[in-house]
This record gives sequence, C-alpha cells and structure tokens, in this order.
Amino acid sequence: MSEKAAMVTIPEQGSGPEAEPPDPGPTVLRDCADAETHVGSVCFKHGPPRLLGVELEWLLHRPPEPRSAPDAAALAAALGPHAPPGLSPNSPAAPLPSGSTVTVEPGGQVELASPPSPDLATLLQAVTADTAALHERLAAAGLHPTPRATDPVRPPRRILQLPRYDAMEESFDRRGPYGRSAMCSTAAVQVCLDPGEPCDLGARWAALHALGPVLLAAFANSPTLHGRHTGWKSSRWVCWQSADPARTAPPPAADAGGADPTRAWARRVLDTPVLAVRRPGRWLVPRGITFAEWVRGALPEPPTTADLEYHITTLFPPVRPHGHLEVRYVDAQPGRRWALPVAVLVALMSDPATVDQVRAVCAPAAGRWTSGARHGLSDRVLARAAGSVFELALRRLPAVGAPQWVVDDLADMHEHQVLRGRCPADDPDLPGGPTS
Repeated sequence: MSEKAAMVTIPEQGSGPEAEPPDPGPTVLRDCADAETHVGSVCFKHGPPRLLGVELEWLLHRPPEPRSAPDAAALAAALGPHAPPGLSPNSPAAPLPSGSTVTVEPGGQVELASPPSPDLATLLQAVTADTAALHERLAAAGLHPTPRATDPVRPPRRILQLPRYDAMEESFDRRGPYGRSAMCSTAAVQVCLDPGEPCDLGARWAALHALGPVLLAAFANSPTLHGRHTGWKSSRWVCWQSADPARTAPPPAADAGGADPTRAWARRVLDTPVLAVRRPGRWLVPRGITFAEWVRGALPEPPTTADLEYHITTLFPPVRPHGHLEVRYVDAQPGRRWALPVAVLVALMSDPATVDQVRAVCAPAAGRWTSGARHGLSDRVLARAAGSVFELALRRLPAVGAPQWVVDDLADMHEHQVLRGRCPADDPDLPGGPTS
C-alpha cells in the first residue's frame, strides 16, 4: 500500500465523548528498526503459558481410485457449511461442533484448526470430536484421509486458484519443482503453544528447536512421493526445505539457542525476500528483494505494517512465531496418532525443569535435521535422544492430564518403534510403506 493510499479522509465526527476516532489504517514503514519492533510486538505475545492448539492436515483420496483427486466443487460440496470462503465464496464457514474451523490447502488437503484450549484433555476431546465429524462428512462423499504425510501416488495439482497461491507457485518455481509438491502434496501436524514469560522465552524457544530433529525423525511418515520411494523417511521435510530455504530452513544454531529469539527472528523476517506485494488488481512477485530492502526504497511504494504482517505469513520455518509458537516439523500421522506429537510437546514444555531436561537430552542431536529426515531413527544419535525424550514425556503425561488412551498409545509407540529405532515410515502396513 502506498503512503497516499494509507492516508484517510477524516469524516465529520460527533463532538460527544462517545465519538471514536477513525481507524488511521496501516502505518507506513520507513525505518528497519521500526519494522523490527513491529515484528516483535506481533509475533511474541508474552505471558504465562495457558493455551494450547493444533492444526491437522490430511491429503484425501478415493479408495477405489487412488489416482483420483477431489476437485474444488466436489470438496466444497463435501464440506458443506464448513467450507472456507477461499473454496466456496458464499459459504458461512461454520465451525465444526466443538469449535474447530476448516480450511483447504492448495492441493485440496483439508486442514482442521482447533480453538485454543486451556489444557491437553480439553484439546484432545474437542479435536477428536471435530475430526470424527469432519471425516464423516468427507466419507459420505467418498473421500478418505491418506495415512501418509506426502501423496504417494499423484503428481502435484493445485485446485485453489487464489492470488496467494499464484504468487507462491511463481516464486517457488524459480527454484525448481519442490515448491509445487510442498504446496499440494504434503500434510503435517502443527502444534501451537504459548511463548511464555520473557524470562522463559529463550529456554522454550531453544527446547522446541532442540526437539526438532528428534521428533522429525521419530514421527517421520512420508517415504514415498509421486509414485516413487524417495530414500527419505520424511519426504515432506525435503519438499519444504528445497522449495525456498530462506523461508523454510531451521535457524542457525546461535539463533535457535539464543537468549533473545525476538531480535533474531525480527532480523530473519527483514532479511527474507518478499514473496508478494499485494496491490489492487494484481499481486507482484519481486525477485530477491528482502523486506529490509523494500523498507529502504527498493520498490516504488514503501511497505506498511500490514505488508509486514503478511510477509511474516510467507515464512515457513520449523518453529514459527505467530503470537503463539507454531511447531511445524512433524509429519501428518495415521488415524488417531495425531494426538501423540501433541501430547509429547505439551508434556515436555509443561514446566521449566522439564524444558531444561529436554535441552540436555537433545544436545547430542543438535542440528541433525537432515539426518532425521533421511534416516529417521536409524540415526543412532537421534534414536538415543528419542528414547530419553519419550520416557520423559511419558512421566509427565499424568501431570498434564493426558487421557489413558494417549498414555497407552505413546507407551506402545515407545516400546515398538522408538526403542527399536523405527518410525512410522518403516511401517509396511501403511500404503507407501517399505514393502509396498
């Protein structure tokens, strides 16, 4: 938005105390220091950790026709009143019975976003109910969730024709084919946690990044993509990391474990190239211009705070600050096992002493993101760390109110997979498994 467009004409107002000043609109940014300050204010909402959330994504298929993908009209009809406006413009976008909302990703993946919950039991109960309601609607239309985190058969095909996805595709295509696969052929479990008080933020941020390679490996669930075995346990991770590393890569070790993640994240936001400049009638997709360079005048019209907030949504690192901390490194899981990474993360981030233990047991596995994605728990360093992490989580689950079925499922995974150096990608009983 230009400076001129950001200005408003002030209408006549009443003079009484009830009169409210008009909204001045987004602020034009002309200084990188102001932009960094704004990043910190919108990305980190401090306070005691109180709320939890999760976003679940599923690739869909029709069992008799594995290569058949739903088109936009069929998916909109299946979702009915829960369809998002981007898929069905006249939809009321009604929440599911327990309050979760439904969105759709570019390739037709369906996403459920839970309401913020005060505790793990409430979260799991709401999401379990809403997942059942959502899958029942989809099943009535012949659509079923794929148990893997990447599409094992079909090539990427975008069904949503929206300016955001047009811009992402144009930008990603400059680097190669991985962006289309990431957008259209992957699914994840994304866990949302409060950042915590300023004095605890650095430790919580460091612990979530220390856990990254370990949980990436333990929950890796995407060994096949587009009809072939890729040689990676998490092909989803490879797609996103190859699409645009400036946007998706883990932070350097100093930033992942630093005491002041707010400043490090603000620098990263400003140093990342702008994916899209939203303007009426046409979105621009500039080449290689960082947001800091935009602030300094690299584009004809200066950016506003609204432009900056949108730019933040085009970064997809393993842990993304969104007011809350959005953990993005876990592959989608089969059946009800989506609850296990949620429970593990909630348990391990439940108190400062546990956070410190997490950092200690994960320290030997620091930075092993690529090995975790390629080898899963065949990497012995990651396997040892995962064994300790799962034991710690199991000990903490009663304190965070985990229901018994979650405790049992996690104990089963610990015994039959983690302690044996295996991950879901090694399961031959799932489509796309090692013997498929």
